[in-house]
Amino acid sequence: MTRRIVRTTIQLGVLTLIILLLVFFLDNRFNVLPEALHNALPTHQAGLVLVDITVATCSTLNILSSCKLDGSKWHRVEKDLYLSRGWLTHAFVHIERKREAELTEKDRIILDIRVGSLDPVTSENNQGAEKWESRPGGIWLKRTSKHRESDNANAITAVDVLFGTDAVEARPGWELAQQPLILPNSGPENQEAYLSVRRGPPAAVHKPTLHVNKDGKFKILQVADLHLSTGPGICRDPEPPLHNGGKCDADPRTLAFVKSVLDSEKPDLVVLSGDQVNGETSPDAQSAVFKFAHLFIERRIPYAAIFGNHDDEGSLSREALMQLTHSLPYSLSENGPTNLDGVGNYYIEVLARGTSSHSALTLYLLDTHGYSPDERQFRGYDWLKKNQIDWFKTTSKELKESPSHKSYTHHHMDMAFIHIPLPEYRLIDDIVTSTGSQPENPTAPGFNSGFRDALVEQGVLAVSCGHDHVNDYCSLSKSAEGKPELWMCYAGGSGFGGYGGYNGYHRRLRVFEFDMNEARIVTWKRIEFGETEKELDKTIIVESGRVVAA
Repeated sequence: MTRRIVRTTIQLGVLTLIILLLVFFLDNRFNVLPEALHNALPTHQAGLVLVDITVATCSTLNILSSCKLDGSKWHRVEKDLYLSRGWLTHAFVHIERKREAELTEKDRIILDIRVGSLDPVTSENNQGAEKWESRPGGIWLKRTSKHRESDNANAITAVDVLFGTDAVEARPGWELAQQPLILPNSGPENQEAYLSVRRGPPAAVHKPTLHVNKDGKFKILQVADLHLSTGPGICRDPEPPLHNGGKCDADPRTLAFVKSVLDSEKPDLVVLSGDQVNGETSPDAQSAVFKFAHLFIERRIPYAAIFGNHDDEGSLSREALMQLTHSLPYSLSENGPTNLDGVGNYYIEVLARGTSSHSALTLYLLDTHGYSPDERQFRGYDWLKKNQIDWFKTTSKELKESPSHKSYTHHHMDMAFIHIPLPEYRLIDDIVTSTGSQPENPTAPGFNSGFRDALVEQGVLAVSCGHDHVNDYCSLSKSAEGKPELWMCYAGGSGFGGYGGYNGYHRRLRVFEFDMNEARIVTWKRIEFGETEKELDKTIIVESGRVVAA
């Protein structure tokens, strides 16, 4: 009898497990499909206002529960509030929205949203205030009892979800809730879900035109390998190990470092040279992107980004990341020609001082992709493709012949930025010790597609990369006759979410200062700890428009 009971119990347990697995893998009501998770961005249509909001929670243990509500009424924000980390529980924000032109006297539009465990009237000790309505997740809504034209300006028109105790909102006109959503069994630690709301129509996004300053100078700050996460992240190889009592949250410390350099150097442009997002720790890459963008936007500093091998390993594809980054204020990031390999092959023109329309400096940014497509023959990392190099050469030639370039009467200068180093970084002709050090071997592609030669052919003076976090040198590439042709630099890693453990390595950033009066380029680095105000390894790499030995 006992054996029969045990056998029956085991059979029921196996059957239950099979049912759970079938539900988990086959019923898309319980989770976001992987493709949707990696490619979806919040969609908000103009001319719509929100009339209601709710949270739908579902469980794989209850086959009758669903995380999808009636699609004819509700629009789902495609972000699992548990970041798809909850094997049994999932939840999604749903909004009901209507076109303003279709609103009737019976419709009630949302004027305010709060998150908390208490009724805002009680918590604010304002008993005479208008009634707040409760919704799941600790959401409280204030809605008009009767639609009035005057309410439209204050109406909530869009809702999104961001994650992490350090989440920030980078979009103009958006406001982030102060408290996270209240969920059963909570969410991942330090990755709680926060509502963000927008009032009125989308705000204008400022895209500045770059000019050389009145003194003839232009300064670029290269930020490499931030490795930001969803939430504060975990420090890898912090230095010194016991700084701040040994407590180290990766992203707050990284961003504090970048902020301090922005405020001291006051660059005219920031170039983000890849691996801004640490994909494996970013189940919501949007939250990671907003953290770095917010720094530049609040300081009104233009910035431009390319991607590394880790950016698209999180929740967003390269295309979606570029779409998101491009949409933000002060971002000069571009998708580039869609017929080229990669995402983010583009150039930026810096015009001469004042209101001039003449180009003084051209910056080329190219996508070096990720991992080798032919691991058997060429192990390691991918390479710039022929169509990218052909595009670069054609574009460079056309720009040189354009009136904007020909009309510039001083030395026009060109520079390039990539993420993964070129194979020639391994074939170092000359490392000048004053420019930095090489603690690790360059992890360049095994296949050489010839981009270094194309750069020299088109007169580009310097190229700078990231990827190898603790290499921070510039090397001089020469011709067969020993003539200086191209400076190849590393920025050095800046983020505590990426590795840095090579004998006391301090995170750092690289500065390039262009003096258009002298046609000179000077470069130096700023470090995170120690002599933080020092211009480390300051070196002249271009003089009178020509590459020179340091």
